[in-house]
Amino acid sequence: MGFIRRQLLKIIKWDDPSHNTIVYRYPMEDRDEIMNGCQLIVAESQVALLVSMGQIADVYGPGEHKLITGNMPILTKLASWKYGFDSPFKADVYYVNTKQFTNMKWGTQTKVTMRDAEFGIVRLGGRGTYSFKVKDASQFMREIFGTNRTYETNSLVDYFRSLVVANFTKVIGEARIPAIDLPAKYIELGDNVQAELKDDFEKLGLEICAFYVESISLPEEVEAAIDKRAATGLMSDQVDTYTRLQAAEALRDAAKNPNGGGFAGAGVGLAAGMAMGNNLAQSMANNNNNQQQQAPQTNTFGHGAVCPNCGKSVPAGSKFCPECGTAIPQKKFCTNCGKELAPGAKFCPECGTKAQ
Repeated sequence: MGFIRRQLLKIIKWDDPSHNTIVYRYPMEDRDEIMNGCQLIVAESQVALLVSMGQIADVYGPGEHKLITGNMPILTKLASWKYGFDSPFKADVYYVNTKQFTNMKWGTQTKVTMRDAEFGIVRLGGRGTYSFKVKDASQFMREIFGTNRTYETNSLVDYFRSLVVANFTKVIGEARIPAIDLPAKYIELGDNVQAELKDDFEKLGLEICAFYVESISLPEEVEAAIDKRAATGLMSDQVDTYTRLQAAEALRDAAKNPNGGGFAGAGVGLAAGMAMGNNLAQSMANNNNNQQQQAPQTNTFGHGAVCPNCGKSVPAGSKFCPECGTAIPQKKFCTNCGKELAPGAKFCPECGTKAQ
């Protein structure tokens, strides 16, 4: 026939099957034209833009729109349709997804250096999620999209990561939160980073809807120091508990002892238990301050009995206290089974052998 038949578009509509596409250009061939009175259908969470001769013309929100002169004021002016038009026209139609894109991942590729009052210079790594949406479709098209046919969220990930890490570094440096207290401040840090990102996103026609800090990783040496401190605190509690237990057992034994010196012996046992607890606590404190193992000190008299009069340690085998001269009761053992015999016992309570 000597001519190329034009394809007239009567209905323009986009159903998003991907759920992660931000911008979609309606496919048109070179011969495609938009028919006068064409129905432009825009779904919820979408914005449609008509682009003519490289310029953004009219913008349409959700609903059904009939493309006629009165419904295209900017394009009518650009095309110089002073008295309306009856023939088809050419224009590009772009759909912009305005829904909220959630669960966007972020993370520091290299650790951030900060100054900590307790551990000095430390390097931290952070990761989490954020969400955003297109707030101004026209501005977003001008700033980022250009003439690409489609634009998905993964195309923006690298650019957003640089914005996020820069502002995360700024916030965590200005917060001056001790490294050991950072886990309790994740929500506060996330809110502060979101506030810092607001202006950067608005310049692109976007809105940062939420920002979350899920974890902040500390250097291994800092984590080891925190673990050691926690273990030291636990041991201190155990020493205090041991001291109290020894005191309670000493008082219980004294109450059961019918002899007159029961409570005197309980006092000796209580003093010895408290002294042992204090020595252990002091030893652990020295270990924590000096960061090295200290050898426990032995008493002056070595290991042996305890004087029932003055409470001093007596060398093993001594019959008298070298401090006050009090006679030291000698222990007796069964010659058959080795069981320790009570003072004055004539037979072994274990095997019945006569005491020698």
